[in-house]
Amino acid sequence: MARIAALGALVISAVALPAAAQEGGWTGQVTPYVWGAGIGGDVTPFTGAPTLTLDKSFSEVMEDLDGAFFLSGYARRDRLVLMGDLSVSSSSREGLVPPGVPARGKIRQSSLTLAAGYRALDTPDMHLDVLGGARLWQIDGLVDVMGGAVHRSGDKDFIDPIVALRANFTLSPRWSALFYADFGGFGVGSERTSQIVATANYQLTDRLYVSGGYRQLSVDYREGGTRIDMTMGGPLLGVTLRF
Repeated sequence: MARIAALGALVISAVALPAAAQEGGWTGQVTPYVWGAGIGGDVTPFTGAPTLTLDKSFSEVMEDLDGAFFLSGYARRDRLVLMGDLSVSSSSREGLVPPGVPARGKIRQSSLTLAAGYRALDTPDMHLDVLGGARLWQIDGLVDVMGGAVHRSGDKDFIDPIVALRANFTLSPRWSALFYADFGGFGVGSERTSQIVATANYQLTDRLYVSGGYRQLSVDYREGGTRIDMTMGGPLLGVTLRF
Protein backbone atom coordinates (compact mmCIF):
# COMPACT_ATOMS: atom_id res chain seq x y z
CA MET A 1 0.00 0.00 0.00
CA ALA A 2 2.88 2.36 0.77
CA ARG A 3 4.32 1.83 -2.72
CA ILE A 4 1.06 2.76 -4.44
CA ALA A 5 0.44 5.68 -2.07
CA ALA A 6 3.91 7.08 -2.77
CA LEU A 7 3.51 6.60 -6.52
CA GLY A 8 0.06 8.18 -6.33
CA ALA A 9 1.41 11.28 -4.62
CA LEU A 10 4.04 11.67 -7.32
CA VAL A 11 1.56 11.16 -10.14
CA ILE A 12 -1.07 13.51 -8.74
CA SER A 13 1.65 16.13 -8.31
CA ALA A 14 2.73 15.54 -11.90
CA VAL A 15 -0.85 16.00 -13.09
CA ALA A 16 -1.29 19.17 -11.08
CA LEU A 17 2.02 20.87 -11.78
CA PRO A 18 1.54 21.60 -15.51
CA ALA A 19 -1.72 23.35 -14.70
CA ALA A 20 0.15 26.12 -12.95
CA ALA A 21 1.94 26.95 -16.21
CA GLN A 22 -0.92 28.96 -17.68
CA GLU A 23 1.37 30.51 -20.28
CA GLY A 24 2.01 27.01 -21.62
CA GLY A 25 -1.70 26.43 -22.19
CA TRP A 26 -2.25 23.97 -19.31
CA THR A 27 -5.27 24.05 -17.01
CA GLY A 28 -6.00 21.61 -14.24
CA GLN A 29 -7.43 20.82 -10.84
CA VAL A 30 -6.84 18.79 -7.69
CA THR A 31 -9.73 17.34 -5.64
CA PRO A 32 -9.40 15.79 -2.18
CA TYR A 33 -12.68 14.11 -1.26
CA VAL A 34 -14.43 11.94 1.30
CA TRP A 35 -16.22 8.82 0.12
CA GLY A 36 -18.93 7.16 2.20
CA ALA A 37 -18.55 3.75 0.62
CA GLY A 38 -20.32 0.58 1.65
CA ILE A 39 -18.70 -2.74 0.74
CA GLY A 40 -20.20 -5.91 -0.70
CA GLY A 41 -18.79 -9.11 -2.16
CA ASP A 42 -16.78 -12.25 -1.45
CA VAL A 43 -13.10 -12.33 -0.56
CA THR A 44 -10.78 -15.34 -0.33
CA PRO A 45 -7.50 -13.51 0.37
CA PHE A 46 -5.15 -16.45 -0.24
CA THR A 47 -5.09 -20.18 -0.94
CA GLY A 48 -6.57 -22.14 1.94
CA ALA A 49 -8.21 -19.14 3.61
CA PRO A 50 -11.96 -19.17 4.28
CA THR A 51 -14.19 -17.06 2.03
CA LEU A 52 -15.52 -13.96 3.78
CA THR A 53 -18.79 -12.49 2.57
CA LEU A 54 -18.86 -8.71 2.98
CA ASP A 55 -22.17 -6.85 3.09
CA LYS A 56 -21.60 -3.62 4.97
CA SER A 57 -23.43 -0.32 4.81
CA PHE A 58 -21.53 2.95 5.17
CA SER A 59 -22.43 3.19 8.88
CA GLU A 60 -21.07 -0.33 9.43
CA VAL A 61 -17.92 0.49 7.46
CA MET A 62 -17.37 3.56 9.64
CA GLU A 63 -17.52 1.39 12.76
CA ASP A 64 -14.64 -0.76 11.49
CA LEU A 65 -12.76 1.76 9.36
CA ASP A 66 -9.05 1.91 10.10
CA GLY A 67 -8.32 4.77 7.73
CA ALA A 68 -8.97 6.15 4.25
CA PHE A 69 -7.52 8.69 1.82
CA PHE A 70 -8.91 9.84 -1.55
CA LEU A 71 -7.44 12.30 -4.06
CA SER A 72 -7.99 12.98 -7.76
CA GLY A 73 -6.24 15.21 -10.28
CA TYR A 74 -6.99 16.39 -13.81
CA ALA A 75 -5.08 18.47 -16.38
CA ARG A 76 -5.69 19.56 -19.96
CA ARG A 77 -3.78 21.28 -22.73
CA ASP A 78 -5.76 21.92 -25.91
CA ARG A 79 -7.34 18.48 -26.57
CA LEU A 80 -4.84 16.44 -24.54
CA VAL A 81 -6.22 15.37 -21.14
CA LEU A 82 -4.53 13.64 -18.18
CA MET A 83 -6.12 12.33 -15.00
CA GLY A 84 -5.29 10.36 -11.89
CA ASP A 85 -7.18 9.07 -8.87
CA LEU A 86 -5.78 7.56 -5.68
CA SER A 87 -7.91 5.55 -3.22
CA VAL A 88 -6.59 4.00 -0.02
CA SER A 89 -8.85 2.34 2.56
CA SER A 90 -8.95 -0.42 5.16
CA SER A 91 -11.96 -2.34 6.46
CA SER A 92 -12.56 -5.39 8.66
CA ARG A 93 -15.39 -7.73 9.55
CA GLU A 94 -16.16 -10.38 12.16
CA GLY A 95 -18.38 -13.34 11.41
CA LEU A 96 -18.61 -17.10 11.03
CA VAL A 97 -16.99 -19.43 8.54
CA PRO A 98 -18.13 -23.03 7.91
CA PRO A 99 -18.95 -24.96 10.02
CA GLY A 100 -19.82 -21.98 12.25
CA VAL A 101 -16.32 -21.10 13.50
CA PRO A 102 -15.79 -17.45 14.57
CA ALA A 103 -13.40 -15.54 12.32
CA ARG A 104 -12.20 -12.02 11.67
CA GLY A 105 -11.13 -10.76 8.26
CA LYS A 106 -9.42 -7.54 7.25
CA ILE A 107 -8.99 -6.08 3.77
CA ARG A 108 -6.69 -3.19 2.91
CA GLN A 109 -6.97 -1.90 -0.65
CA SER A 110 -5.09 0.74 -2.59
CA SER A 111 -5.94 1.63 -6.16
CA LEU A 112 -4.29 4.18 -8.42
CA THR A 113 -6.05 5.01 -11.68
CA LEU A 114 -4.00 6.76 -14.39
CA ALA A 115 -5.35 7.75 -17.79
CA ALA A 116 -4.61 9.97 -20.77
CA GLY A 117 -6.87 10.84 -23.63
CA TYR A 118 -8.41 13.21 -26.13
CA ARG A 119 -11.15 15.82 -25.82
CA ALA A 120 -13.53 14.49 -28.46
CA LEU A 121 -16.28 17.09 -27.95
CA ASP A 122 -15.84 20.68 -26.76
CA THR A 123 -18.92 22.93 -26.77
CA PRO A 124 -20.10 25.67 -24.39
CA ASP A 125 -22.56 23.24 -22.80
CA MET A 126 -20.66 19.94 -22.85
CA HIS A 127 -17.11 18.55 -22.83
CA LEU A 128 -16.45 14.87 -23.59
CA ASP A 129 -13.09 13.15 -23.04
CA VAL A 130 -12.17 9.68 -24.29
CA LEU A 131 -9.34 8.08 -22.29
CA GLY A 132 -7.27 4.95 -21.89
CA GLY A 133 -4.96 3.94 -19.08
CA ALA A 134 -4.46 1.55 -16.20
CA ARG A 135 -5.53 0.89 -12.63
CA LEU A 136 -2.87 -0.36 -10.22
CA TRP A 137 -4.17 -2.44 -7.33
CA GLN A 138 -2.59 -3.53 -4.06
CA ILE A 139 -4.86 -5.65 -1.87
CA ASP A 140 -3.78 -7.13 1.47
CA GLY A 141 -5.89 -9.76 3.26
CA LEU A 142 -5.69 -11.11 6.77
CA VAL A 143 -7.78 -13.80 8.47
CA ASP A 144 -7.89 -14.79 12.15
CA VAL A 145 -9.88 -17.92 13.01
CA MET A 146 -10.93 -18.93 16.54
CA GLY A 147 -9.52 -15.82 18.21
CA GLY A 148 -6.14 -16.04 16.49
CA ALA A 149 -5.60 -19.79 16.82
CA VAL A 150 -5.21 -19.73 13.03
CA HIS A 151 -3.66 -16.62 11.52
CA ARG A 152 -2.97 -16.20 7.80
CA SER A 153 -2.24 -13.23 5.56
CA GLY A 154 -1.42 -12.52 1.95
CA ASP A 155 -1.23 -9.70 -0.57
CA LYS A 156 -1.82 -9.24 -4.27
CA ASP A 157 -0.51 -6.58 -6.66
CA PHE A 158 -1.83 -6.37 -10.21
CA ILE A 159 -2.50 -3.90 -13.03
CA ASP A 160 -5.69 -3.58 -15.08
CA PRO A 161 -5.90 -1.80 -18.43
CA ILE A 162 -8.97 0.46 -18.66
CA VAL A 163 -10.93 2.54 -21.16
CA ALA A 164 -12.93 5.53 -19.94
CA LEU A 165 -15.32 8.36 -20.77
CA ARG A 166 -15.52 11.66 -18.88
CA ALA A 167 -18.31 14.15 -19.60
CA ASN A 168 -18.84 17.60 -18.07
CA PHE A 169 -22.15 19.44 -18.53
CA THR A 170 -22.71 23.16 -17.90
CA LEU A 171 -26.07 23.63 -16.19
CA SER A 172 -25.88 27.33 -15.27
CA PRO A 173 -23.18 29.97 -14.72
CA ARG A 174 -22.24 28.34 -11.36
CA TRP A 175 -23.61 24.81 -11.60
CA SER A 176 -22.21 21.88 -13.59
CA ALA A 177 -22.50 18.10 -13.63
CA LEU A 178 -19.76 15.50 -14.15
CA PHE A 179 -20.09 11.88 -15.25
CA TYR A 180 -17.16 9.46 -15.44
CA ALA A 181 -17.17 5.75 -16.27
CA ASP A 182 -14.43 3.24 -16.95
CA PHE A 183 -14.18 -0.47 -17.59
CA GLY A 184 -11.22 -2.79 -17.79
CA GLY A 185 -9.38 -5.83 -16.59
CA PHE A 186 -10.06 -8.02 -19.63
CA GLY A 187 -8.27 -10.92 -17.92
CA VAL A 188 -4.92 -9.08 -17.93
CA GLY A 189 -4.86 -8.36 -14.18
CA SER A 190 -8.37 -8.97 -12.91
CA GLU A 191 -11.27 -10.54 -14.77
CA ARG A 192 -12.97 -7.15 -14.74
CA THR A 193 -12.90 -3.79 -13.02
CA SER A 194 -15.24 -0.84 -13.39
CA GLN A 195 -15.88 2.58 -11.92
CA ILE A 196 -18.71 5.11 -12.10
CA VAL A 197 -18.62 8.66 -10.71
CA ALA A 198 -21.44 11.21 -10.99
CA THR A 199 -21.34 14.60 -9.26
CA ALA A 200 -23.07 17.96 -9.14
CA ASN A 201 -20.60 20.85 -8.79
CA TYR A 202 -21.01 24.41 -7.53
CA GLN A 203 -18.51 27.20 -8.22
CA LEU A 204 -17.72 29.22 -5.08
CA THR A 205 -14.94 31.37 -6.58
CA ASP A 206 -12.94 31.50 -9.80
CA ARG A 207 -10.76 28.65 -8.53
CA LEU A 208 -12.76 26.86 -5.84
CA TYR A 209 -15.60 24.37 -6.33
CA VAL A 210 -17.55 22.02 -4.07
CA SER A 211 -19.01 18.75 -5.34
CA GLY A 212 -21.42 16.10 -4.15
CA GLY A 213 -22.37 12.85 -5.82
CA TYR A 214 -21.89 9.10 -5.99
CA ARG A 215 -18.96 6.78 -6.72
CA GLN A 216 -18.82 3.02 -7.27
CA LEU A 217 -15.65 0.98 -7.75
CA SER A 218 -15.57 -2.78 -8.32
CA VAL A 219 -13.05 -5.52 -9.06
CA ASP A 220 -13.26 -9.26 -9.75
CA TYR A 221 -9.82 -10.86 -9.37
CA ARG A 222 -9.14 -14.60 -9.43
CA GLU A 223 -5.79 -16.36 -9.39
CA GLY A 224 -5.07 -19.76 -7.89
CA GLY A 225 -6.81 -19.89 -4.53
CA THR A 226 -7.26 -16.13 -4.29
CA ARG A 227 -10.57 -14.53 -5.15
CA ILE A 228 -11.50 -10.88 -4.65
CA ASP A 229 -14.95 -10.01 -5.93
CA MET A 230 -16.02 -6.80 -4.24
CA THR A 231 -17.89 -3.58 -4.93
CA MET A 232 -17.50 -0.34 -3.00
CA GLY A 233 -20.12 2.34 -3.51
CA GLY A 234 -21.61 5.36 -1.81
CA PRO A 235 -21.89 9.16 -1.69
CA LEU A 236 -18.90 11.47 -1.99
CA LEU A 237 -18.15 15.07 -1.11
CA GLY A 238 -15.16 16.94 -2.51
CA VAL A 239 -13.47 20.32 -2.77
CA THR A 240 -11.74 21.21 -6.05
CA LEU A 241 -8.96 23.76 -6.48
CA ARG A 242 -8.41 24.83 -10.09
CA PHE A 243 -5.14 26.18 -11.46
